[in-house]
Amino acid sequence: MTRFPVLSKLAVPTLLSATLLGCGTTDTSPSNEYGDPIATDVPYVAVTQIVEHPALDAVRDGIQDRLKEEGYDADDSASLKWEWESAQGQAATATQIAQKFVGDNPDLIVAIATPSAQAVVGQTNTIPVVFSAVTDPVEADLVTNLAAPGGTVTGVSDLSPIGEHLALIMQIAPNTESIGIIYNAGESNSVSLAKLIYTEAEKLELRVEDATVATSAEVTTAAESLIGKVDAIYVPTDNTVVSALESVIKVGDDNDVPVFAGDTDSVERGAIATASFDYYEVGRQTGEMVARILDGANPGDIPVELAKTVDLAINLEAAEAMGVTIPETLQATADQIFEKKEEE
Repeated sequence: MTRFPVLSKLAVPTLLSATLLGCGTTDTSPSNEYGDPIATDVPYVAVTQIVEHPALDAVRDGIQDRLKEEGYDADDSASLKWEWESAQGQAATATQIAQKFVGDNPDLIVAIATPSAQAVVGQTNTIPVVFSAVTDPVEADLVTNLAAPGGTVTGVSDLSPIGEHLALIMQIAPNTESIGIIYNAGESNSVSLAKLIYTEAEKLELRVEDATVATSAEVTTAAESLIGKVDAIYVPTDNTVVSALESVIKVGDDNDVPVFAGDTDSVERGAIATASFDYYEVGRQTGEMVARILDGANPGDIPVELAKTVDLAINLEAAEAMGVTIPETLQATADQIFEKKEEE
């Protein structure tokens, strides 16, 4: 099977085209990004990620570490050929990456987050695909059945426990009557979460105001549009918004509006609290699935898994900055507490 040179970062379309055409050379022997020859009999895993932010980066790290434990070391070209690309939040770039990877014909493609998974699945029905950090795999048309996906696609879902998140907001800020949410209406995972938020909020008699964005550059304006309308802001696991989380945090700080989030990394970055998954562990869970397929398992026979461990994380410094006091009883049950850093 012919391999093409590995690109450490996605090239512009013209370079992509040249790469796929062989750049006018007759030497088609496989090599790494430095031009060194690589073995052709080692497993080849290609990884596509919609954007770089701490939660998704933790997924990638978890996948690598779990694979290494199974004998597939991304740092050892004799045991695994590993190629990773980020779409930098651009759906069109995610499609280019998917097309490139499918053309390279790896043994398996890992797709981190819904847009990247949709891009890959839209390009191939023969190469095994393992997705990770996908909210609703069925709604995203990745699989038709979680228990028996069939075909060549399976993976790990990170569907947020929205009911728990809203209850946590009410526990920390009991006077909350309305919440604002910011999400990218172009991401199917975010649309699914928004629907779930409305459903769960109605049970708690909470009013919901939403602000949608198409790019991370719009996040600040969206957050500001909620001020005066809501008592708290909730940031779901939306890749566009999370990549610009600091913008939301600043709006919350400046206006004494508490900001809550759907993932632990966002709490460490300045949201007040969440009951969320450890995305590194989500990655390890995904890596175990990848190893099984590399060892010969059929992806269609592996049920889609849900992220397993939910931990309570709180940020005391963020709570203080936004005028919120977290009950000591809640602090006592937290799995992670981020405190105010001492000034040097």
